Amino acid sequence: MTIDDILKTARDRARQMGLPYEGALLPGEAYQIWKEAPNAALVDVRTHAEWYWVGRIPGAVEIEFLTYPGNQLNAAFLSELEQMVSKDALVMFICRSGGRSHNTATLATQAGYAKSFNVLEGFEGDKDAAGHRNSKGGWRAAGLPWVQS
Repeated sequence: MTIDDILKTARDRARQMGLPYEGALLPGEAYQIWKEAPNAALVDVRTHAEWYWVGRIPGAVEIEFLTYPGNQLNAAFLSELEQMVSKDALVMFICRSGGRSHNTATLATQAGYAKSFNVLEGFEGDKDAAGHRNSKGGWRAAGLPWVQS
């Protein structure tokens, strides 16, 4: 698929889901856009603990949305985002399974990031029948680049 095809699909998906931001991407789609679209940014909004203990996406912008420990809202999130990513950028947010990235894509849209996208399934995906992640959807299960810290 071309970048334009992926973006159209992501926009259609967001409209169908009633999402308040530009689009919703599957991990493979997000990776292709990140690598091929000019001025695209991937922002990982998981916690420092998740980056260090679960894994990182090489080259992603890392900004905690909820802090570790304590899961408190990072009051500096938007200012950190503005320092690291242009408001003109196509910006994709990823977290563990898609919840925090939904919230950050919404927040970024409200702050003037018109091309905000959520990466559905996140880094680890949903839990499988045994209650484990990383086998049912997500960046890692899709075989996309990541490193163990």
